[in-house]
Amino acid sequence: MITRPGNDTSPGVAQAIIGQSGSTKDGDSPDDGIELLPVRQLSRRRDNDIEIDINPDSDASLLRRHFATHDEDGVVSSELSGGLVKWLKTIMSRSPLLQSSEAQSASSYAAVSDSDLLDPTAPRRNGWKRKTTGSTSRHPSLASGVGFTAMEGGSRLEDIASGLSQGDEEDQDIHDWIQQEATVGEENPPDNSPYPQVRASVSAIDNVSLSINTPRMWILSLAFALLGSATNLFFSLRYPSVAITPVIALVLVHPLGRAWDVLLKRGDDPLDIFEGGVRIARTSSGQAEHNGSSLWRQLRLWLAQGRWNEKEHACVYISSNVSFGFAFATDVIVEQTQFYHQNVGILYQVLLTISTQVLGYAFAGLTRRYLVRPASMIWPGTLMSTAMFTTMHKSENKTANGWRLTRWRFFIYVWSGAFIWYFLPGLLVPALSYFNAVTWFAPNNVVIANLFGVSSGLGLFPMTFDWAQIAYIGSPLLTPWWAAANVVGGLAVVMWIVAPILYYSNTFYSSYMPILSSVVFDNTGKPYDVTKVLTADFLFDRAAYEKYSPVYLPITYVLSYAVQFASLSALVTHTICWHGKDILQQTRQMSGKHDDDKVNYEPIPQSVASSGKSKAPKDQSQAKPHEESVHRGGTLGGDVHSRLMKRYEDAPATWYLMTFIIMLAIEKKINGGNSYPVHLPWYGLLLALGITAVMFLPVAIIMAITNQHNSLYLICQLICGVIFPGRPVANMVFVTYCYISSAQGIKFSSDLKLGHYMKIPPKILFTVQMVATVVSSLTQVGVLNWMFVNIPGICTPEAVNGFNCPLARVHFNGSILWGLIGPQRFFGENALYRNLIWAFLVGAVAPPAIWLIGRKSEKNIWRKINLPVVFGSLAWIPPATGLNFSVWALVCFTFNYVVRRRAFAWWGKYTMTMSAALDSGLAFSLLVIFFGFIYPGWMEGFKWWGTEVYKQGCDWNACSYSTVGPGEHFGPP
Repeated sequence: MITRPGNDTSPGVAQAIIGQSGSTKDGDSPDDGIELLPVRQLSRRRDNDIEIDINPDSDASLLRRHFATHDEDGVVSSELSGGLVKWLKTIMSRSPLLQSSEAQSASSYAAVSDSDLLDPTAPRRNGWKRKTTGSTSRHPSLASGVGFTAMEGGSRLEDIASGLSQGDEEDQDIHDWIQQEATVGEENPPDNSPYPQVRASVSAIDNVSLSINTPRMWILSLAFALLGSATNLFFSLRYPSVAITPVIALVLVHPLGRAWDVLLKRGDDPLDIFEGGVRIARTSSGQAEHNGSSLWRQLRLWLAQGRWNEKEHACVYISSNVSFGFAFATDVIVEQTQFYHQNVGILYQVLLTISTQVLGYAFAGLTRRYLVRPASMIWPGTLMSTAMFTTMHKSENKTANGWRLTRWRFFIYVWSGAFIWYFLPGLLVPALSYFNAVTWFAPNNVVIANLFGVSSGLGLFPMTFDWAQIAYIGSPLLTPWWAAANVVGGLAVVMWIVAPILYYSNTFYSSYMPILSSVVFDNTGKPYDVTKVLTADFLFDRAAYEKYSPVYLPITYVLSYAVQFASLSALVTHTICWHGKDILQQTRQMSGKHDDDKVNYEPIPQSVASSGKSKAPKDQSQAKPHEESVHRGGTLGGDVHSRLMKRYEDAPATWYLMTFIIMLAIEKKINGGNSYPVHLPWYGLLLALGITAVMFLPVAIIMAITNQHNSLYLICQLICGVIFPGRPVANMVFVTYCYISSAQGIKFSSDLKLGHYMKIPPKILFTVQMVATVVSSLTQVGVLNWMFVNIPGICTPEAVNGFNCPLARVHFNGSILWGLIGPQRFFGENALYRNLIWAFLVGAVAPPAIWLIGRKSEKNIWRKINLPVVFGSLAWIPPATGLNFSVWALVCFTFNYVVRRRAFAWWGKYTMTMSAALDSGLAFSLLVIFFGFIYPGWMEGFKWWGTEVYKQGCDWNACSYSTVGPGEHFGPP
């Protein structure tokens, strides 16, 4: 039989069933007066027969083994009467359910808060009662927190329930409860996400009693926002400019959060009660509170609120996510100060940076209905983070295709390997990074360098040993293979077939320039000297331009612009064809609700309540609809995560509108009058925001589904160049407000989705994002000005350790093309590149044609072609090269197609964790290499074959196929 507390046989197991020892009356022991609960034999299976995918150290496994080891007479086997019971009793009696433990996780259908646990008169939600004398009843949902989690639709619980006695009233109550849990299933609820990558990474359970809004969370968030934003801005001016991903904060902050609790918490501290992440009460510590408590004790209790958990962890990560990415406005400042040689003050830099960073909140907040709440808006980039939270905060360890290694241990192994390995391509043998091995045999052969080079070539030999090169356009492990196939298909056609044909036929005089370069050229094949066509006021000098030279583009630059033109029109028509019906439906629903921010939480969907059975698929690899077909549109309906978030009060739309108005006032200050040398009128600012408003939703939907970002950068440059010709600085500022509002809004939408997955209350999330953004903006302005003073030759080819500002130079070239010279000289009548405007028509017509062909059949291959992804992804070229794309696609195919099909369990358990480990290991190694070896000057003069071989020849020197003699020039007569 199973005993309740009071029987000497197995008190720990009984506590596991009850959840915790109850409070007692007037000094009665919690073990006194509780009746025995007889239970018949459940199963003859021994410990080694229990399914291997159940964590043997979990509370649920211990309880199952307790059931399984009873003999027919109800005698508990001796193995549970010794150390195991003591161990379990210790675990369960540490506190009234540790707030950071899985044991306190609330059910998807009836969440448990601390107030429920502490109030003995709280109503019982499931109607499960026990006979007790002298102890307090507890919720049956606590047992689910202890480990009764449904596996494969609840089959394990059904097995347990089938062996329970049907004659005893108390046993019948337990049987009914277990049967309910088996049919509904917490971890696999009926409305769980239909997408396997989401189910593999995101928990379907919410614990509303976890602490979030605590001093610990805020201090750690601000610390990482400061350090991360400064570091990432520092490396943004370097090539390869590997973005130090916020996963560093995700990894580092976890031991800091746990150490925080160890150092500041005491056993006699009062218990903080949290609801919705905010502390609502503090219970007595069991000892009399001293009125004369020391100041240190009061400070310690204030700092030690709550307990470190996955929700606080997620908030720190989100604050890092919005702050780690370098502010685009800093590129504008670099261009103004380093290339246009303008003297801009600190106040201008601060206002420009904050206003452009924060403006995207309005667009993200007002489109939550379309981009955050629907289940089909997956946002694949967030799944790596949710997988890591599971790795660090959950004790589960399911066997995956024979691998029993925990996710955390797997992370440590991969991280260590990535950290150590990068010392080779990043410091000792750079040839492993720029692995242009084919060119070593004929370094001065221009054709070989053009085709197989990795610096100025097309990268037809896809080989590198540097994760920085592989993940330069984003981690390949986070992109669905069908999306990567679209990208590499576009690369093969445009860059590997069309580009060589046009280049060697000297189309657009391209053979006089390198086949791939981020530089624009004059008619002698030299980089264009913009100072020769500028007046003293940084305006266009027509006479000087006609005397000097037109601007010429490398052929890959030309094709990059062509596919971006096509991408812009394809975004609109693709969204209308595949998603228009759902967007219209959501808009109608929104217009019919007057108070959308106050939606009542529904514990169980009505359709499920009537059926009583879970419809979630058992074979997750065969779930429908497949993610490969998600790009077609799908439903914009919600899932379990949307349902659970309804219990939290939403952030009002007025918060986002006020943010927009305040930032608009700051922007008018920057652009109005003659205070700053911008030359952009107020109506130009409104036009920039209008473009963002129209294009934001299509761009965000593509990003949410494919993890590929279609940039508005080019269309913003083009429109500004037409309306405000001859104003390069105005063009840069216009592009900043037009493009960055969209880019930042998409980033904020992604974080809103991560908060949605992690069940962060929206109001807390809004505050975290806003504070982190302002702090990081101020930090980056300070770091940027420090770099201008302390890095010799910054933003020049002679800059130390590659700080030649590659992205800023690309943007600078764009300001020359579209802001200074203007689109008319490129696409006007008789202009050299006029035919490129036909790409707009191609992009507009092609998606409807594919939609008409592919809409009738679910298995039609045409349904997997996503033209905005095909066209938009190639905007990375330049500065990215063919190598960055080809190796990226190869890795994506290996893991997200081959491994996923052959070892789905392994893929679901380890892939996201591996991506986080590789990114963070590389980032840490890069920091150590630069600050530990490069910056102190220890590597000066270090040269050998591995540091020089890739620099010898035409690939590194960017040779052109055709040349001009002294005093000659190419181009129209």
